[in-house]
Amino acid sequence: MEGVSEGTFMILISGILIGVAFGFVLQRGRYCMNSAFRDVIFLNDYTLFRSYLLALLIAIVGANLLEDFGFLGEDGLRRQSFNIVANIVGGYLFGVGIVMAGGCGSGIIYRIGEGYVSAIVATLGFAASLVATIHGPLKPVMQALKSLKVTLGEGDEIITAPALWDFVGGAHMKWIVILFIALIFIPIILKGNPFAKGPKKGYSWSVTGILLGLVLILAIWASYFWGGQTRGLSAAGPTAEAFLALTIGNSMAKFDPMFNFWGIFTGSWSTLYIIGIPIGVFMSAKALKEFKLQIPPAGEVIRVLFGSFIMGFGAATAGGCTVGHALTGIAGLSIASVVATVFMLLGNWTMVHFMFIKPMQD
Repeated sequence: MEGVSEGTFMILISGILIGVAFGFVLQRGRYCMNSAFRDVIFLNDYTLFRSYLLALLIAIVGANLLEDFGFLGEDGLRRQSFNIVANIVGGYLFGVGIVMAGGCGSGIIYRIGEGYVSAIVATLGFAASLVATIHGPLKPVMQALKSLKVTLGEGDEIITAPALWDFVGGAHMKWIVILFIALIFIPIILKGNPFAKGPKKGYSWSVTGILLGLVLILAIWASYFWGGQTRGLSAAGPTAEAFLALTIGNSMAKFDPMFNFWGIFTGSWSTLYIIGIPIGVFMSAKALKEFKLQIPPAGEVIRVLFGSFIMGFGAATAGGCTVGHALTGIAGLSIASVVATVFMLLGNWTMVHFMFIKPMQD
């Protein structure tokens, strides 16, 4: 889709505004998936995890309503093929890497807007590793891990990208599965007293969860309406695309339609919201007087850089990051995203044990 004329400005502005909104909510809610997973095992604190569950529940309902009412075209939600080995290995490594890097994909990007130099290092390492895995020397390894695909059915009825309901009877079971998920999530969410008064600065966990869920629903629709394909939010592939767009002028997006922005660069809609995230964070941090340039010690830079390399390979192999799988992917109830998320959680907990819990025990 080269050289879009009339709609080019709206494509550009919609992508950036989604990123700004996403970044603003992340900063106000002090939200990062790494922290949400880590705090459960390290601090026995479920606050951010409840925020995640609330956002996910809202996104599941909203995304599937958009699909069922035809607002996402004939293809509907974009569910990934179930590459079981890649989802497990890539998910686990990504979970390990985010602890070392000090944040998930969106977490390191949003901290750039707060002035963390370590976040810039982590984002550059993440982007470089993603590009090396998707387009460069690590691509054969990724392809080998993705070679085993799990499908359901036979012949004309084969399902290459199964959803949870495909394991329990087919599409007519979709809303029964969603109801079952809601019955599990709601008691956990309510146990955190979601209606309590929030902090003086920023958002409460419940407001953060609600807003994250709504931003994700909006992104799912906007990525289809303006971007040409339902992609929602992710911090993996789009980070690689943004990095390439800003360095060589071409995001080399594999799945999204490509737009030529007045000859400046060629990129996908998803390229744009990555650029908007630190802008939204900066706006929020400045308003709260929380922006401060912070330079880390050399040892931390090395650890963060190494962790970000692991993150990039893991995310590319798994087919997404915590935002792409644990939020957008599970919103569509993709079994690939569920498996990848479970192993991201396990990888996170493994590294939390060795980095934080074991040294305290010793």
